[in-house]
Amino acid sequence: MNIPENLKYTQDDEWVRIEGEFAYVGITDYAQHELGDIVFVDVDCEGDTIEGGEAFGSVEAVKTVADLLMPVTSEVVEFNTALEDASAINNDPYGAGWIIKVKPANMADIEGLLDAAAYKAKIGA
Repeated sequence: MNIPENLKYTQDDEWVRIEGEFAYVGITDYAQHELGDIVFVDVDCEGDTIEGGEAFGSVEAVKTVADLLMPVTSEVVEFNTALEDASAINNDPYGAGWIIKVKPANMADIEGLLDAAAYKAKIGA
């Protein structure tokens, strides 16, 4: 299971990568593996501010649909339009498979998320 050390993680299997004043959010390798082949990503909140823990969209896999939850209160700046081919999430969840770019309301909130070691412990890796 790929769990990069440079990211933060949520209890709900999203990852967060900070780049300057922005953050990229996606689902973890563990989550995409558990869901199976992801066929569709539904995000329709660009420009909206979403509270931490609230749904910002969903991913549809062959057998199920799962909500995507905002890690920390943030404004959604951009949706990854490359996800019109949702297979990028299965093939490269931490790179080309990022889902949204956000501007966190308070960057310090990200420090409260799980580090790689805590996330590994959570999923039993």
